[in-house]
Amino acid sequence: MAMILSLGTCNPQYQVNQETTSAFIEKLFSKHHQDINRLLQVVQNGEILKRHISAPADWFEHKHSFQEKNELYIKTAVELGVEAIDRCLEHEQLKTLLGRKVSCDEIDAIFFVSSSGIATPTIDARIMNLRSFSPHTKRVPIWGLGCAGGVAGISRAFDYCKAYPEANVLVLCIELCSLTFQREDYSKSNLIGTSLFADGVACALVSGDQSNLLNWRKGLIASSEASARKAIPRVFDTMSTFMPNSEDVMGWDLKDDGLYVVFSKDIPSIIRRWLKPNLEEFLTRNNIAAKDIKHFVAHPGGKKVLQAYRDALQLDFEMTEKSRLVLQQYGNMSSPTVLFVLSEFMESTYNANQCREGDIGIMLALGPGFSSELALIKWT
Repeated sequence: MAMILSLGTCNPQYQVNQETTSAFIEKLFSKHHQDINRLLQVVQNGEILKRHISAPADWFEHKHSFQEKNELYIKTAVELGVEAIDRCLEHEQLKTLLGRKVSCDEIDAIFFVSSSGIATPTIDARIMNLRSFSPHTKRVPIWGLGCAGGVAGISRAFDYCKAYPEANVLVLCIELCSLTFQREDYSKSNLIGTSLFADGVACALVSGDQSNLLNWRKGLIASSEASARKAIPRVFDTMSTFMPNSEDVMGWDLKDDGLYVVFSKDIPSIIRRWLKPNLEEFLTRNNIAAKDIKHFVAHPGGKKVLQAYRDALQLDFEMTEKSRLVLQQYGNMSSPTVLFVLSEFMESTYNANQCREGDIGIMLALGPGFSSELALIKWT
C-alpha cells in the first residue's frame, strides 16, 4: 500500500477564456466547416471558463515548426516541473502532517508522465540538475498514456512502493497540450481539441508503508498534535484495462510538423457501454459495493465525458462536482488533470473535513489505447 502525502500543482502564466477561444476558432475554421455556428455553440456550452497556455495567444496566430514547439515544451516543462515539485514538497498540508517539509534528497524515484512533447534525456533528468536529488534516484519516464497518465502514474508508484515499502516517490505529470496545436489542421478533432485542451503540471508525493516519513509520524501518534491531523488518501489497489483494436479512439498522429490530435466523437458512447462492467469487476475483486464509494476522483475529459460517467455509473451530479469545477477553471490538461481533482479533495479534507477516516474513493482516467486506469483509495 502507499500513501499520497502531498500534491503540488501549477500552470503557465498565460490564460485564455472561452470567448477568446471561440473567436479564434471562428476565424481559423469558418471557411472549412459549413456548420461552424453549431460547432461554436458546442464550444461555448463545454463547461470551460478559462485555461492556461504556454505562450501568448497571438503566438498561435502563426505557424511554428515542430522543433520550435518542442524546444518551448522542454524549456517550459523544466520550469514548471521544478515549481510543482517545490510546491509538493513544501506544501503547508505536508508541514501540518509531518511537522516539516521534505527534501529532494529523500526521494527514491521519480515517475515522469507526459505525452505532449519529446525529450531525451527526459525532463526529469534536467530537473534533477536544478534540485538536490540523490544521483541514485531512479527515473521512470512514462510517455504516451495521455489523459490516463495521471492515474497510471499513481498506480505505478503504488506498485513500486509495494516492492520497496520504505520508498518515497514523486509522480510528476507535465502536459503542454497547447504546443501541439496545428494551425493548418482544419479537422473537427483539431477544432474540438483547440476548444478543450490546456496546459498544467501536477506533482504527487507517494510513500510506502515503511517510509521514514511515516515512521516519523507514528512517533507523534500519542501526542496532542496527532488529534489535529487530517485523513489522507491511501492507495489499496489498482487496475489497468485495455480495449483491443481501439487505437483510433484517441491519441496522436505523428507527422512531419508535429503531433496531430486523434479524438473520436464516439468517446462518450464508448464510456457508457464499456466503463460500468470494467468498474464492477474492479469493485468485486475488492469486495466493495458501488454504494460504498463516497468520492469519485475522475479525470474530466469534457462536459460530455462527465455526463457519460454519470449515465454509465448512475452517479448523482454532486459526485462529479469537483471534476466539473477543475474542467471549468483549467480545461482538459491531459494527465495532470485528475491530480488537480484529487488536490481539491485533499484541500477540502483540511479545510472542511469533507473526506473522513474510512471513506472510500475511486480514481479514474481514460486514455489512448483505448484504456482505463483505476485506483482504489481510502482516507486514513
